[in-house]
Amino acid sequence: MELNDLNLSGDAVIAIPARLESKRLPGKVLEDIAGKSMLERVIDNCLKANLPKKVVLCTDNKKIAEVGYRKNIEIFFTDKNCSSGSERISSVLSQFISEDNFKNTLVINVQGDQPFLDSKILDLMCLEFFRSDCKKDVLTPIYKLPAHKIHDPNVVKTLVDKNNNALYFSRSALPHIRGVKKEDWYKFYSYWGHVGIYGYRANVLNKWDEMGISQLSDLESLEQLKIIESGYKIGTFEVEQESLSVDTLEHLEEARSIATKLNKI
Repeated sequence: MELNDLNLSGDAVIAIPARLESKRLPGKVLEDIAGKSMLERVIDNCLKANLPKKVVLCTDNKKIAEVGYRKNIEIFFTDKNCSSGSERISSVLSQFISEDNFKNTLVINVQGDQPFLDSKILDLMCLEFFRSDCKKDVLTPIYKLPAHKIHDPNVVKTLVDKNNNALYFSRSALPHIRGVKKEDWYKFYSYWGHVGIYGYRANVLNKWDEMGISQLSDLESLEQLKIIESGYKIGTFEVEQESLSVDTLEHLEEARSIATKLNKI
């Protein structure tokens, strides 16, 4: 399907929520990765996307805001006590999107810790939204999980239905295959990993506080479970591979190694 065939009456905005107080790796978004801060790399990749009309930064920190100012993107200051990236964006949503446009605007939540995110994924998400005539509640990319990562608790898994809607997300392997050795589960089912970005229709994201507390979200430490538990559908679409999320010192060293190699190409 060509762009000219799509309903492009809707809009798309990329919102990057960023904070310094990460639990596992404090200050990670400002860490240097081969000459650029991690957040700078995220912003650069977001700006390469063709379909979103703008990129904004949502933060509670002046040092983080300075990175956005240097990149000439809009900054929106949030409360320091936001418990998730989605809550951070939702808290300032009406400051960068008119409430009259909530129903036909896609807000793409890109975490500030994905320095190598492919901008094509962001355009694909926009296309999925436009194809639905702006009716999708939430969208997220998934990728086929290699066998050696199926049981890694640091990798988020996605269980999907026949309509490509997410049934559940977990740090455990989904589904559990009874009577089969865990190392052989990959032979019986295609496991899916989750690329940690979300595209919300703005009027759904605007109801974040109304969704209330989610026990599942708290137990798994996965904000997207709050959406499912509240009755909204999360549509999925397949991409070729994961995007490295920097959560630990080991991930940071891996990112630096990748960036150094890319700089030599």
